[in-house]
Amino acid sequence: MRMKDKVALITGAAGGMGAATARLFAREGAKAVVVADILEKEGEATVADINKASGHASFVRLDVTDEAQWKAVVDGIVTAHGRLDVLVNNAGISGSAETDLYDTAAWNRLMGINATGVFLGMKYATAAMKKSGGGSIVNLSSISGIVGQGYIHVGYNASKGAVRLITKAGAAQHGKHGIRVNSVHPGLMPPMRTSGRTADPVMREKTLKGVPMGRAGEVDEVAHAILFLASNDSSYVTGAELVVDGGWTAV
Repeated sequence: MRMKDKVALITGAAGGMGAATARLFAREGAKAVVVADILEKEGEATVADINKASGHASFVRLDVTDEAQWKAVVDGIVTAHGRLDVLVNNAGISGSAETDLYDTAAWNRLMGINATGVFLGMKYATAAMKKSGGGSIVNLSSISGIVGQGYIHVGYNASKGAVRLITKAGAAQHGKHGIRVNSVHPGLMPPMRTSGRTADPVMREKTLKGVPMGRAGEVDEVAHAILFLASNDSSYVTGAELVVDGGWTAV
């Protein structure tokens, strides 16, 4: 029961790593899991699954690039539950489906969702957490935020690198407020869909050959890493990078 009595907000939680994390938080005793996404039907389905399994979840529509929506969502959680204990900034899009690696529109889209979305989440979550005495923020970066790659849009590397440093800045600024800020860096995972497109399967196969464990990761493996950083098990961990990549960045 590592999330007992905690109130958590998870963005991009309609599916994938976000949904896996929401289910895990609920199983670990969270008082409330707020599933946030722009995909309303899928988000409501995730919530229904959690509540059917005796968890406590609700759905809220959130476009992470919209500051007014962030304020409304965080204010609504504090009004309903009295506080916000955990924010998981999971919402993001991939750059591996782009054919023009310097497309300006793709750059703006990647930076807006992947980086500005995290910034806005931290802005409103830290304000709420200060009032209640602390909390934990887990930002989803990527191995692409640690090393460069020649086959994805540069905006993806840039946005995930920004998340890595936003995390460290937040840890330095908010340790005195009892707020821990850490990042998780997944490696090769099930493909994300971006505007109806998925990553090039040939590129994925090439990447897979570089993974020492010889396989792609599973969303539940990332969810357990997020749980560690969100829970009191990591009470003296802040500003850290937890890499979940099967050893890809080790070679």
